[in-house]
Amino acid sequence: MVKTIDAVFDGTVFRPSEPVSLDPNTRVQITIETTTPAAEGTSFLQVASELKLEGPSDWSANLDEYLYGNAEHEA
Repeated sequence: MVKTIDAVFDGTVFRPSEPVSLDPNTRVQITIETTTPAAEGTSFLQVASELKLEGPSDWSANLDEYLYGNAEHEA
């Protein structure tokens, strides 16, 4: 069985963030990948600005043109 779980290392042991369905004393192999916790209260705009996306400076003013091309879009 292969399963990825989140855990916290308390300085001595790894503490899973959720229950693990294993019998006591089951041998496992652990691969460690450190992660940074998601910042609580991070807004969509903060996340979007951190992505450093590039686009035209007039994106919001000419959204229809970028979405539908040069012809006027008729609803």
